[in-house]
Amino acid sequence: MSSEAYRTVGEGRGSRWLVTCDHASNHVPGWVSGGDLGLPASDMARHIAWDVGAAGVTEALAERLDAPAVLSCFSRLVIDPNRGEDDPTLVMKLYDGSIVPGNRHAGPEDVAERIERLHRPYHDAYEEIAARRDDTVVVAIHSYTPQLRGRPPRPWQVAVLHSHHDSRLARPLIARLREEDDLTVGDNQPYTGHLPGDSIDRHALRPGRANVLIEIRNDLIETEAGQVAWAERLAPILTETLETTGL
Repeated sequence: MSSEAYRTVGEGRGSRWLVTCDHASNHVPGWVSGGDLGLPASDMARHIAWDVGAAGVTEALAERLDAPAVLSCFSRLVIDPNRGEDDPTLVMKLYDGSIVPGNRHAGPEDVAERIERLHRPYHDAYEEIAARRDDTVVVAIHSYTPQLRGRPPRPWQVAVLHSHHDSRLARPLIARLREEDDLTVGDNQPYTGHLPGDSIDRHALRPGRANVLIEIRNDLIETEAGQVAWAERLAPILTETLETTGL
């Protein structure tokens, strides 16, 4: 199923897992600044516009977990689906050194239209598929750049983000990933795992669904081969960890 705001795959799959990708696309709809935010193509290909490689990991992981997936169809620069509607960073005007011309003069009416046409439909689809069964477990897939401008390199290949409100799955997953000899695993790195109003808060923490957010360094998943390799690696680890927790 798809719309201008979201697409879902594997709706009929039977497992408890729901795999999500908030930043799956760098697409700018034609009705937003004529389909061009005024950034060069090189910027629209960067992490500021989407989570590079995350969509491919999401679909491959969902297939291996026999799970449905929901993915956004618009750039985080148009409006960020991983933010609450009242978050001041919902529509970014400056991101990692790049001014976003198409957002500089976006007023309340512009933001309201983006919420109505993109943000809310995405979250409505997310909630509908999450509610398909009472024991849904959410695994959110994100990626991060190896280094922000003017910042030191990030050493982790993979990281797990979690909220202090619910680390039941996250902490065991971190411990399990750290058993892998070739991985440096971040714990709430390079970002904190709790942001009021974000997707995990809205669809997992508040309803009480078990959850985990996985960040993968995007240079490792730029290619389809890398995306599939990470999905194949994560699927059995996630399955094993969930079973171990007894959630």
